[in-house]
Amino acid sequence: MNPKPQVTCILVNWNRWQDTLECLEALSKSTYTNVTTIVVDNGSTDDSVSRIKVAYPAVLLLESGSNLGFAGGNNIGIRKSLENGADFVWLLNNDTKPAPDALAALVGKALSGPKIGAVSSVCYYASTPSVVQVWAGAQLNLWIGYGKNSTEPHPDTWFDSLYGASMLITTDALREVGLLDQGFFHYWEETEFCLRLRKNRWRLAAAPDSHILHKVGKSTGDRYLLDRYFTASGLRLLRRHSPAPVLAMILFVLIRMTRRILRLRFALCRSVWEGVQDYRHSSHIPQIH
Repeated sequence: MNPKPQVTCILVNWNRWQDTLECLEALSKSTYTNVTTIVVDNGSTDDSVSRIKVAYPAVLLLESGSNLGFAGGNNIGIRKSLENGADFVWLLNNDTKPAPDALAALVGKALSGPKIGAVSSVCYYASTPSVVQVWAGAQLNLWIGYGKNSTEPHPDTWFDSLYGASMLITTDALREVGLLDQGFFHYWEETEFCLRLRKNRWRLAAAPDSHILHKVGKSTGDRYLLDRYFTASGLRLLRRHSPAPVLAMILFVLIRMTRRILRLRFALCRSVWEGVQDYRHSSHIPQIH
C-alpha cells in the first residue's frame, strides 16, 4: 500500500444540502491531503444538486435517481471509488463536521496493524460538543437483536460493530466481503457489514483521536417510520447472523411489541407489525452487491 494511501470520502445527500455544504467546508480543512470527495445525491426533491454543484464545482456529484437508503447511496460512491483505485473509502454522514485531523487519525489507526478492515471515529453531539454520542461502535446481542453503542473507551476487541457516521474501510476488505447490503434501507446496514468483516477475519478498530461532530437524526424524524425501518432491518440482520435466527426473530418482535404496550404506545405496535410485513416482502432478495 502507498505510504500515504488514497482515500475517497463519500457523502450521501438527501434534501439536506445545507448540511452537506457545511460538511464539505469542514473537509476542506483536512490535514490529510491524499483524499478525494464524492457526493451522492440520493434522489433529493429539493434543489440540492444545483446548490452543491454551484458551491463545490470540483467535487464529483453522482445522482442515484431515487432514494436508495444509506446502503444504496453509499454503494454508488463505493463502486466509483473501487473503479478509481482508492485504498480506503471513508463513509461520512453529511450531517457531520469532522475535525481537521479526523481522517489522518483514521488512516493512522488502519495502518497500525494487520487485517484491520474498518475503523470508526469518536462522535460527539454537535449541539453539545463535549458529550460523546458514540465512542466508535457497539456490542451486540444476536439472540434478541439488541445493540448498545458505547460512550466510553474500549479496546478494539470489544467491538462487534462500528458506527457508520464516520467509518473508514479498506478497499481490500470491500473486494473480499462485498458492499453494503441494500436490503437494509435504514438502520443496521453498517452492523451487518461489520459482522461480515469479522466472519472473514477482518478486524474492527476505534480511532480515539478522530473526532466528529454529529447533528444526529437530521435526515429523517418520523418516529413511526423509523420504528418500521428498525424492525424490518433488525429481522434481516438476525436472519443472516443470529446463532438461532427463528428464535431470535420471534424474541425481537415480542420484546418490541411488549415495550410499546407497557408504555401505552399502541400506534408504534402497528409500526412494528408493518416492519414485519416489510421484512417478509423483501427477505427473499439477497441484495448484497
